[in-house]
Amino acid sequence: MFLRHCELHNYRSWEHLALDLEPGITLFVGANGQGKTNFVEGINYLSCLRSHRVSQDGPLIREGCDTATITGTAVHRGRELTVAVEINKGKSNQATINTASCKTRELLGVVATTLFAPEDLNLVRGEPAIRRNYLDDLLVQRRPRLSAVLSDYEKVLRQRNALLKSANMALRHGYNTEAGTSALTTLDAWDAQLAQHGATIIAHRLHLLHELSPYVADNYQSLAPGSRPTALHYQSIPELTIENCGTTPPPDQDFIEAALLAGLAAQRDKEIDRGITLAGPHRDDITLMLGVHPAKGFASQGETWSYALSLRLAAYNLMTEDGTEPILLLDDVFSELDKYRREALATVVANAEQTLITAAVGDDLPEKLQPVAVHTVTAHGDANYRISELDREVDNG
Repeated sequence: MFLRHCELHNYRSWEHLALDLEPGITLFVGANGQGKTNFVEGINYLSCLRSHRVSQDGPLIREGCDTATITGTAVHRGRELTVAVEINKGKSNQATINTASCKTRELLGVVATTLFAPEDLNLVRGEPAIRRNYLDDLLVQRRPRLSAVLSDYEKVLRQRNALLKSANMALRHGYNTEAGTSALTTLDAWDAQLAQHGATIIAHRLHLLHELSPYVADNYQSLAPGSRPTALHYQSIPELTIENCGTTPPPDQDFIEAALLAGLAAQRDKEIDRGITLAGPHRDDITLMLGVHPAKGFASQGETWSYALSLRLAAYNLMTEDGTEPILLLDDVFSELDKYRREALATVVANAEQTLITAAVGDDLPEKLQPVAVHTVTAHGDANYRISELDREVDNG
């Protein structure tokens, strides 16, 4: 897959950008603060419909505007599709495929990307939500229908939390025991829905980890030869905590649903006391192991980078095996790596159908990589950002 054309309108620092692209490596060079990361973020948004930097869409809209638009024309196996998403302030986002209106989630799967960014260190060192997002974004890219399941789960979770708070207030303060009893009765119905949607999510996560684990292990050994072996553990309620997902067959979905229902029942008193749901995929985590220790807290800087890159490369490997080679997006990553890891990543990049790389200086790029185009990204004044081809340092001969 490759992106033939892209446009950004009122997206972050970009008032307007229209750019033709081609297969191979394209390099975007510019000093910090010129809009390179914003550009890459916009391309990645078309793939997963959310930013890797912020949790809400509001910051993506250019200051003083109400709407931002991202458009991309992707070519896959000779078929060309143009998708566009309109990000709106204060109302629902809108989407089109080949100018025909559609639900935003129908864009999922049209543009496939794998993003490498300095923030990837947080895959190892950061909070559980970052690792959950990594899994869920990959799930949705491979199985777009799961976007609806994740959305339904979030809706049920919000409703259940509201009921728990209502029960807490009524029973704790005793001002309306009838309301408290009603909330508790209603909770049973929401438990069933939460367990049903949650079981679907956990089942797909465990199958994904089962498939990912060998790729993560192989990539890590390539990046850090002779290092401790990797393993991925899924942390959930005791019945659903799985060690070494690569070698442990995932339980079936019916078992997961029953375990979740039992877990919710066991936590009921604590949940009412705290007013939140304490069991479910929204609280789960992935423990990244190095040998017998978790990488978080035990891995060195080099090992942390190797693990983060291994996770991203594993996602790329798996999607390529599925038959859709993603567009590689490398946002100022080479400057963060030592020479050995640069060369290892460059080997993957050299064989990819399309790679978009940002860098502060062209020297950050390994010599073995030959871009088909080099663009300079510049900012003029406070508002005008642009990409030019003034530095076309490419010998196509």
